[in-house]
Amino acid sequence: MNMGVWLALIAALGFSAKAIFVKLAYATAPVEAITLLALRMAFALPIFLWVGLRESRAAAPLARRDWAAIVVLGLIGYYGASILDFLGLQYITAGLERLILFTYPTMTLLLGAVLYGHRIGRREWAAVALCYVGIAAAFAHDLNISAEAETVWIGGALVFGCSLCYALYLSGSGQLLARIGVARFTALAMLVSTAATFGHFSATRPLADLAQPVPVYAYALAMALLSTVVPVFAQSAAIRRIGSGRAALIGTVGPLMTIALGWWWLGESISTWQLLGAALVVAGVVIVSRGKA
Repeated sequence: MNMGVWLALIAALGFSAKAIFVKLAYATAPVEAITLLALRMAFALPIFLWVGLRESRAAAPLARRDWAAIVVLGLIGYYGASILDFLGLQYITAGLERLILFTYPTMTLLLGAVLYGHRIGRREWAAVALCYVGIAAAFAHDLNISAEAETVWIGGALVFGCSLCYALYLSGSGQLLARIGVARFTALAMLVSTAATFGHFSATRPLADLAQPVPVYAYALAMALLSTVVPVFAQSAAIRRIGSGRAALIGTVGPLMTIALGWWWLGESISTWQLLGAALVVAGVVIVSRGKA
């Protein structure tokens, strides 16, 4: 198998496992979402700091507008999206979370139409419809197994907000990625996100909250390395080898990976409605990805 394909699969698996690590940490101790996110960012910080310094050393200085864009996109795309995601996972299953998150390509498509006047064809509208019918089917599964339907709606809304933040990040980062470079931009945006996360934690939680059981540290470290650093750079390397279109199509296995991991590690149930929802969401994303390619 092509190395680019393997890298894309590794990225998909890493991103898919993130929700599993979060749910396992929540099951281990009563840790707050911002505390868990702060631990994740603290473990990832040295790597992104090293990458940012390495990529910036021989590069041209950034203009003020580039720094401003990096700050805004870092706040929206990594800090904003991450905190909403971690909060949402307190209420819904890992499988539903991943399916909602996976709608970001359709949101990016819609934002392109709203912000930049891009035309959406019938094929793309059909893809959007498939995705949201799939989400409705997955919601039916979670509503059926949940003792409190209200928590499913709250969690779903928070994760939907996460997906919207990530779509905004993607919509605004295209020109910067081309001008600054993927590794440099990603590292700098992650550093902005880390600073915002630490600021949020310092303003809302006592420092003593960082004292957690060893398993929580282990899950936070796994999130930092296996679900943040490795997939981010594996995805970038895969795109360089096989192109963004093929990498995106391979990434469509992500929701199915999360559903399988949730069943295996968390004991989450799998129903016909959930599998139908996953199939519809994946089909919609495939259509959108092929259109972009």
